Amino acid sequence: MGALVAAVNKAGEDAIPTVVAMLRKLKHRGNDCHGIATPDSVITARSIEELNPKDWSSSIALGHNLSCILPRDQPQPVQGNGFTVVFEGRMFPSPNLPDLPEVKEIVGKLASNPLRNAGNILESCEGSYVFAVADSTKIIAGRDLFGEIPLYYDENDIVCAVASERKALWKIGLENVQSFPPGHLAVMNTRGFSFRTIKELRRPPQETVDMETAARALQLLLLEATRKRVSDLEAVAVAFSGGVDSSVVAVLAENVGLDVQLVSVGLEDQPEVMFAREAAEALGLPLHLQTYTVSELEETLAEVLWLIEEPHSVNACIAIPFYWLAETASKLGYPVLLAGQGADELFGGYQRYLTEYSQSGAEAVEQKMFHDIENAYRANFQRDNQVCSFSGVELRLPFIDRDVIDFSLRLPLRLKINSVDDKLRKRVLRRAARNLEIPSFMADKRKKAVQYTTGVTKALQRLAKDEGLTLREYVEKAFSKVYPS
Repeated sequence: MGALVAAVNKAGEDAIPTVVAMLRKLKHRGNDCHGIATPDSVITARSIEELNPKDWSSSIALGHNLSCILPRDQPQPVQGNGFTVVFEGRMFPSPNLPDLPEVKEIVGKLASNPLRNAGNILESCEGSYVFAVADSTKIIAGRDLFGEIPLYYDENDIVCAVASERKALWKIGLENVQSFPPGHLAVMNTRGFSFRTIKELRRPPQETVDMETAARALQLLLLEATRKRVSDLEAVAVAFSGGVDSSVVAVLAENVGLDVQLVSVGLEDQPEVMFAREAAEALGLPLHLQTYTVSELEETLAEVLWLIEEPHSVNACIAIPFYWLAETASKLGYPVLLAGQGADELFGGYQRYLTEYSQSGAEAVEQKMFHDIENAYRANFQRDNQVCSFSGVELRLPFIDRDVIDFSLRLPLRLKINSVDDKLRKRVLRRAARNLEIPSFMADKRKKAVQYTTGVTKALQRLAKDEGLTLREYVEKAFSKVYPS
């Protein structure tokens, strides 16, 4: 894990200072080792200050900050056959050899033709990852199909660049920063960006299946998705609320043989947070429950807004619990956190789907759910990754699996939402949870978003009211202090 940056100077001038400036801005994503590369050379150092390539100049350059999550993680960039490469993320399952880092596997797959073979990686390699490859004339950048790992891009008359967070691109004077589209390759050269679609998420035809058959199949697919995402671990932390999504993830992680540590967070005296204790006891799994004060919430807000890089009140309220979860997991010694993101989009968990159902019918709901899955990288994944990475914690999402998503998209809506009055929703997932012997008080617990169960939204609303502001205005005011420009 860490930070990826890459830049091409359009005038043919030195891009290395640009890359170093971006790496400095992203030290919080990785400070174990730092590296820069031209198309034919690599330098790594323990600190960015030691990256001092005298008499070294290139209009094309890559950079990486390393956060050593697992023993096999190694300094980057890495030299290939006529190119250099940075790989950020994971392949699922992990490489066959426990000491083989993903970046070395990518070097082998790129072989001697990165432009041709980079597309094959996106097409065939499952995982959550981004990468950048530099050769003598260009940089090739790519992002996996679902976009769990953040990557942003922009260009002006001087430079075109990509980076793991927007703040690195803002630092070098780029102002119209966009999220790099998942499933795409981009060629970066003196003419700027040229994007090519490699793999797109598509709606497959629906299949006729009964509830029990679908639930059994879903259970097996989720088990395999979990196995692939923890094949390199012996123990893992699970973000736990006691609801159906996190309970399924926790039970499956235990079923594949891991030592599971449940982690729950929230403000003091929140009844929903206390519910997690009862749920953990029912599963027979250890729970660490970490509570926070309103004063700590105020302090966290500024940090979170700096990390998520936008004055969005809902995203801030969601990001704060994830910041706390990652912070707690890190302090407990767990560098990997499993979570249930994606289940609501795949199986109809949100209340807004009922509203759409009653107003526009079943087809409109299915289209809206597909749109939400397709855009989850922008709405959820990059936000959650950015707050977790700050604590050196890697977030892995078993529901965001190619086979699980394809299966879900093939299911008829009635197996997810059985009517316009369905208060529970996610019916097939709840049936799978009962098949996993998850108690009904958890399997059938109504959806309540994390920003409400933790008490974060109400507390921030009260703080805003004390200043005569709405929540939105309060968050925007806090954001303007973090990013004055």
